[in-house]
Amino acid sequence: MEYRVKKHVVKLVSIAGGTASGKTTVATKIAHILKGQKIVYLTMDNYYKDWPDLTFEQRKLINYDHPDSIDIELLVDHINKLKNNEPIDRPIYDFTLHQRTVETVHIEEADVIMLDGILALAIEQIRQLANIKIFIKTEDDIRFIRRLMRDINERGRSIDSVINQYLTTVKPMHEYFVEPSIKYADIIVPYYEANEIAIDMIATKIKSLLKKKAIF
Repeated sequence: MEYRVKKHVVKLVSIAGGTASGKTTVATKIAHILKGQKIVYLTMDNYYKDWPDLTFEQRKLINYDHPDSIDIELLVDHINKLKNNEPIDRPIYDFTLHQRTVETVHIEEADVIMLDGILALAIEQIRQLANIKIFIKTEDDIRFIRRLMRDINERGRSIDSVINQYLTTVKPMHEYFVEPSIKYADIIVPYYEANEIAIDMIATKIKSLLKKKAIF
């Protein structure tokens, strides 16, 4: 029997956790340790559904913390293409307008896909694609303060709108969808700035997975 080795064995690392829990920071630190590997970084924030038929005021009222707000079909398609060594054109989401831009980002094949999102472990179709599932555990008050500062400084929101959104959708959806998804995690990371041990352990595990060649 003849065997051949795949050019790339692509691994998906899914990082979940509450809003502003430090998911992107952890992903960035892992990627830094893995330098030398081709890393693709995806955030579920860019895969919100487009709502071309709704007005701006109507789009503002959408519950963006519910799984129904995510274009799951497109995200799953893109993950599968990357895992099969195919390029994608990733959407760009404009948080000031609550819709996608006409531009996209072209992404080539890689060794590791780093995916982060509050619902990365809550949505089964996405969770099943992951090789390593991580949940970032951060205190609620710290997450709220971070979100408040981010949405004001980066997304043009008012203090009142951020607080209202947090109380009406973010907090309830966290309790209903995000926090329960911790049970699916392979690794739970208590997030604080100096928690380098957990990040080193995750990077080491990814390295070991990359050494396993797929034979067919």
